[in-house]
Parts: sequence; C-alpha cells; structure tokens
Amino acid sequence: MRKKSNPAPFAAGTTTLVAGGTSVVGDIHFSGNLEVEGHITGNIMAENGADARVRILPQGCVVGDITVPVVVINGRIEGNIYSNHQVELGAKAVVDGNLHYSLIEIEKGAQVNGSFVHQSQAELGSKAASEESAPEADLEVTLEKV
Repeated sequence: MRKKSNPAPFAAGTTTLVAGGTSVVGDIHFSGNLEVEGHITGNIMAENGADARVRILPQGCVVGDITVPVVVINGRIEGNIYSNHQVELGAKAVVDGNLHYSLIEIEKGAQVNGSFVHQSQAELGSKAASEESAPEADLEVTLEKV
C-alpha cells in the first residue's frame, strides 16, 4: 500500500471555515485556505494570483464551480473544477462535473461523473487571462456608410 509522501500544501494566509450545519448562498471569493463542512450554493473562486487552497470535507457539499489552484475533495461537488495546480480526490469524493487540472491524485472509492481535462499551468493561466480581457457581450455596434 502506498503512503502519501506530501499532502496538498496549506496556502499562506488565513483559514475560513464554513462549518457543518451552515448554508451559504452566493459566490465566495477568497485567498488563503477555505474549509467546507457545510453547504455552499454558488461558485468558489480564489483571488487572482492568490496562493489558495479549498478543502471539501466529507460532510461538505458545493453546488457550483470551483476555480482554485489547490482543490482537495472528500465531500460532494455538483459543478466543474478548474485547478491550475493540484486536485486531490479522497475516498469519499463525489464529483458531478468536469475536472480541469494540472496534477491529480485519486484515492480508491472516489466517484467522478464528468470528464477529466488535463491542462498545463500555462494553458489554464492564459485561459483565465483571455476571459478577463474578453469584451462585454452586451456591446452593440452599428456602422453606417457616409
């Protein structure tokens, strides 16, 4: 049996806890560490350039997308995961969505109902940058011949 040599690193900064029995509705933007034992309905996003880590504990549930460098799941996710560093799926992890990752570790018993999409860190970084600089979709331009 293989023992884990290096668990996912803790991010520098503070730790935020969504405790068991707590329900959050809305998007969460954070830096540092986020521990989820409760229920979140909304997207979870790390601040741009932040060294961030989210950990979904066995009782935790997220209904929404996760965009964080390091993602450790041992609970339930209903949404896509975008990680430009590392994804760890524990034995009790259940993911209904696609995983976009650079590095991945999966324990026996984890369930994924979706696609695995390997992307280099550069690809994930350039994708995020292009989405930020994309023009607004509501812009309407009319050209007239003079």
